[in-house]
Amino acid sequence: MKSMSRKLIAPLTVAAMAAAPAYALDVTRTETIAAPPAKVWAAIAPFCSIGDWHPAIAKCTLVDAGGHPQRDLALKGGGEIVEQQVFIDDAKMTYTYIIVKGPLPVANYQSSLTVLPDGKGSKLVWTGTFDAKGATDAKAKDVIAGIYESGLKGIAAKVAQ
Repeated sequence: MKSMSRKLIAPLTVAAMAAAPAYALDVTRTETIAAPPAKVWAAIAPFCSIGDWHPAIAKCTLVDAGGHPQRDLALKGGGEIVEQQVFIDDAKMTYTYIIVKGPLPVANYQSSLTVLPDGKGSKLVWTGTFDAKGATDAKAKDVIAGIYESGLKGIAAKVAQ
């Protein structure tokens, strides 16, 4: 009986492992900004304000998608990304969004932007989880890291004005 159950369990375990989804990739980037958290939050909290501070965005159009803000982002050089905000907490200065569609090499993308106090200034944290789509894991991570890094620099420059 023991050997019979082991013979059944091993293939079932292998099948379950094969059917399990791959672990999501994650990227986190931070930027220390010499401005109070409330000022940084005011610059990023409006969902379409990304058009004011991210250098890759030519235009942001805000629409309502079933009670959730959705931003349609026209990219400089062509292309479009559609993102939907799924959570916001003004008191904790954080929001979370997903990518609905776009040309990035990712799927199942979810990201959060959070402002934290840091001494006399702020620490801005941009973190995301996703699966690679049509690219290697390393390439997908590099693309997202580049988006975050240029965006954080853009926020810092915007708040410094």
